[in-house]
Amino acid sequence: MVNRNSDLPKVALVTGANGISGHAIVEHLIRRPDTEWSKIIVTSRSQLQSYWVDPRVEFIALDFLEPKETIVRKMKAICSDVTHAYFTSYIHNNDFFKLAEKNCPLFRNFLEAIDTVCPSLERVCLQTGGKHYGVQFQESNTLLHEDLPRYCGPGSESIFYYQQEDDLFEIQKRRNTWHYNIIRPFGIVGFTPQFAGMNEAVPIAQYFLICRELGEEPKWPGSLNTYHSPQGMSYSPGIADLTIFATTRDHCKDEAFNHVNGDVLVSKFLWQRLGEHFNMHAPNYSSVLDEKKSQVDLGEWAKDKVPVWERIVAKYGGRVDSFRIDAFEMMNWFFNPNCDVITPYVGSINKARKAGWGRVDDSYDIWALTLQSYENAGVLPNHRQFHEN
Repeated sequence: MVNRNSDLPKVALVTGANGISGHAIVEHLIRRPDTEWSKIIVTSRSQLQSYWVDPRVEFIALDFLEPKETIVRKMKAICSDVTHAYFTSYIHNNDFFKLAEKNCPLFRNFLEAIDTVCPSLERVCLQTGGKHYGVQFQESNTLLHEDLPRYCGPGSESIFYYQQEDDLFEIQKRRNTWHYNIIRPFGIVGFTPQFAGMNEAVPIAQYFLICRELGEEPKWPGSLNTYHSPQGMSYSPGIADLTIFATTRDHCKDEAFNHVNGDVLVSKFLWQRLGEHFNMHAPNYSSVLDEKKSQVDLGEWAKDKVPVWERIVAKYGGRVDSFRIDAFEMMNWFFNPNCDVITPYVGSINKARKAGWGRVDDSYDIWALTLQSYENAGVLPNHRQFHEN
């Protein structure tokens, strides 16, 4: 194994820097002194949507779907001294059964490249998620904890995390000079300058704002079951905090950790809080919802709303290009993951707590914090102007 003075500063490689988790990890690292992290290398397939003025940050455009030889050639000059590699890259498809086609080779090529290029590598961290437990295909009879066996029932072939993990185990054992961690967040909420993919906050805010502009109530776009069911949430700065904690502690090596905020969120209460944020009336829908059927298909609802969003931006501010139909289609799954699954699913954070990680985020407050970040970035209009009259 690598023998290295633990007092020496570390060098990070963060993939998927335009995504929610990757962006949060970089934000976390730049707040640490250079005596801890001397260089922070960030990658994405496209040019960064944000920028960091910290001179330790260096950007390299990498597409991990390219041949390994091409990736290695591009990485050699800049990545040779990497000690900690954080993989958060993800290629989204609303058809979950197609996710493996690109996401599995994406991670495999990344592993092969860093194992070749980075002789000082100490830790590799793979971020997966709560769908590791097959919650999209089965009712949960227990808190979801890291030692549960893999789901093997119908639909399991769509859970590409299993192949990613197997590749991680295989390549780590092949050279046996570095360790790994796996972080599994649930329901990620947080800021990123990129709008597509698994981003909940922007389309939900746009749904409320458009309903407000049209003088309509923001109907709950799910069933009675999802309106009342508790669920775990993950705030991206908290994910970053646990990620860096786990990957820099020797007693956490070669372990998987769930990430949740430490409480549970019930959509009924969140809807009220979002209504207050935008100064709107969001009534209690408990008496009008169907037990299993949604009253709004967000994908269909969004198809003719671009002109309304453009009108809102013209009047109040925001970015027109942040409105994405596929994001609303994705929200349909979040609000209606499986109409046959009626029990809540909640990830356990106990393993991380026992390892010494103590951060707690309020799952309702993080929505206001995230929306404020998008307002600060000019993506969404400032909500305070809706409270002036």
